This record gives sequence, structure tokens and C-alpha cells, in this order.
Amino acid sequence: MIARVAVWEPMPDDERQWVIDAAKTVPGVLKAYHLLDPATVNGLSVAFFDDDVDVTQVKSAISKQAIEIGWNDVPRPSPVSETLYTVIRSG
Repeated sequence: MIARVAVWEPMPDDERQWVIDAAKTVPGVLKAYHLLDPATVNGLSVAFFDDDVDVTQVKSAISKQAIEIGWNDVPRPSPVSETLYTVIRSG
């Protein structure tokens, strides 16, 4: 399993469920979470994928949805970092 963690400073304040829904259209996307620190409005985006998922396909599905809904029509923050991890234990 692969985990993708993106750090947002700040986390976009729009309704973000569309991102998770778009990602989950790609087979092998298991779970995705958006986490928010209410004190700083910074956040994390954490997603879990099967080992064979091409993460570029996930990003493409999200980008396509962003275009369809006009999300890119106004300036938005981008993640300050994005890291892929191999999951070695889960419970």
C-alpha cells in the first residue's frame, strides 16, 4: 500500500469533497482524508492507494474535475509539500 501526504498552508477553504470523489474514480484508490488544524487553518491531505496505482492517474482525475467545476478560475493555494510513503504496518 502507498500513502500520499500533502501539507497545506493554508488548507483551501472550499468544499473539498469533490477532490476525494474524483480521486476515488481511479481503481485502487482506497481512502482519502483531509485534516484541518482549526487554530492555524493549515491541513493535511492523506490518501491510501494499492501498490500498483499510478498516482499520476489520480492527479489527472482530480485536475479534470477541477477544470469541469471551474476550481482553477480563481487563485488557490497549492500544497507546500507532497510525499509518497510505503505503508509498512496498519491496524
